[in-house]
Amino acid sequence: MRRSSHAMGAQAFRLLLLLLLAAAAAEARFVVEKNSLMVTSPTSLRGRHDSAIGNFGIPQYGGSMAGAVVYPKDNAKACDDFDGRHPFRAKPGAMPTFLLIDRGECLFAKKVWNAQNAGASAVLVVDDKDEPLITMDLPREDDEASKYIQNITIPSALIDEKFGDQLKKAVKDGEMVNVNLDWREAVPHPDDRVEYELWTNSNDECGPKCDMLMNFLKEFKGAAQLLEKGGYSQFTPHYITWYCPQAFVISKQCKSQCINHGRYCAPDPEQDFSTGYEGKDVVVENLRQLCVFKVANENKKPWVWWDYVTDFHIRCPMKEKKYNKKCAETVIKSLGLDVKKVDKCMGDPNADSDHPLLKMEQDAQIGKGSRGDVTILPTLVVNNRQYRGKLERKAVLKAICAGFEETTEPNVCLSDDIETNECLNDNGGCWQDKSANVTACRDTFRGRVCECPTFNGVQFKGDGYSNCEHIDECKEKKACQCPECNCKDTWGGYDCTCSGDLLYIREHDTCISKTAVQAKAAWAAVWGILIVVAVVAAGSYVVYKYRLRSYMDSEIRAIMAQYMPLDNQGEVPNHTHDEDRS
Repeated sequence: MRRSSHAMGAQAFRLLLLLLLAAAAAEARFVVEKNSLMVTSPTSLRGRHDSAIGNFGIPQYGGSMAGAVVYPKDNAKACDDFDGRHPFRAKPGAMPTFLLIDRGECLFAKKVWNAQNAGASAVLVVDDKDEPLITMDLPREDDEASKYIQNITIPSALIDEKFGDQLKKAVKDGEMVNVNLDWREAVPHPDDRVEYELWTNSNDECGPKCDMLMNFLKEFKGAAQLLEKGGYSQFTPHYITWYCPQAFVISKQCKSQCINHGRYCAPDPEQDFSTGYEGKDVVVENLRQLCVFKVANENKKPWVWWDYVTDFHIRCPMKEKKYNKKCAETVIKSLGLDVKKVDKCMGDPNADSDHPLLKMEQDAQIGKGSRGDVTILPTLVVNNRQYRGKLERKAVLKAICAGFEETTEPNVCLSDDIETNECLNDNGGCWQDKSANVTACRDTFRGRVCECPTFNGVQFKGDGYSNCEHIDECKEKKACQCPECNCKDTWGGYDCTCSGDLLYIREHDTCISKTAVQAKAAWAAVWGILIVVAVVAAGSYVVYKYRLRSYMDSEIRAIMAQYMPLDNQGEVPNHTHDEDRS
């Protein structure tokens, strides 16, 4: 079967993109983030060594961890499950187990996952070749990898082959091998303010990685805003874009994924050029989010960016076909930002010229100083050092707080339940009824949330942002419709009463006289008493008949026993005959 020219063109375009990405990766400047590994025992190996922090799990930023090294006799590469139940879990009072395993045959993350399930507290992976240290990175998330990537909670590090062989020999020789992993200098702290940046994306339909990113934004929002409001941090959001090759600028694929004549592009969300949203929709929203940050920063409220991106994700998701300008502007207005300023910042996406913000973003992707190039999403950089580990609220907060000098950390680094108090300013962008003094805004340590409230025992319903309505349950349920019925809304339902001397019968949706009810109740009581008497009489008669019959049976047996032997008695002895014999 001959392929259509369109299909062949699309395939050629994808192939070219892959080649460009491969070339970019080959030329990219990567920086390996390291932490210190100190051997404390045996004496022959005592000293400090470098190790490369794994890009998954939860490194103990700002702290250190001591443990005893164990090298498994079997399954040395940890590609399979270990036998037994937690064979490497440390006994009470013993040092944590650092499992030493060999590189090769399976993913780094799978090795660490198997070690974690076996009870290890940390993992040291020994390189299998003599080379500079590399970062143990995350694999592409397939069905198998997604089962364990987000659940790895222990730290891991790669060590060089020579040092690893020395550790293995010491363990095999029966020596006690103790080491200390130190993350205290993994994040520098040059001053009293931490600067960090997050390379993110507005696309919410790219699978587990997008879900993880969106959950992190919602969970970390409160801490980020507290740090920013207190002047403890300076946060900057970034967005990755790529350019379309000049030869393909006028192609359908490039036009659907790029703006500004191929200068700024993003992959198609569905990886299908013929359906759903296009890559250029993602670029436009990414640009809008950059402009929201710019306008909020000009208003001296840069933390509003966190509210916008989380509210946009909740109110304007792709799956509900609301990922568009109209929905975005509704969110912008609710946060008190000037929509016209944001539009002016965005400019014309069809212009055949560079966009100042997006051009700066592409330049920022190139690494400088101790920071490598940014090539994957999401990427977090703290004090110009790339964060390694799970993108999770507590882990990231620990890394940011490690950027402060000891004793200078803000309260948000020391407590887990400080509220943001966003509702005090413009009601947090949530719905409110000023006349009734009712609001949907509620402060939490994760930031403010917009949820319709309960007022005077009645639950309001709506999205919590633009509307909360009092639902008339009486009309919705079509109850309490009789002339004498009075309906009142209550929490989670309604309550019906009757006027005057009447009682409401819910099953029949009607009101009846209390006298009639009382008469019915009296007759019911009489009938109940009669039934009870009848039952007692019947029971007494049965007992009487049973006792009478038992008495008659015993009398008859006694009379008959005087004249003839019964079956259960032996033959009556004849004493007269015995006397004659004697």
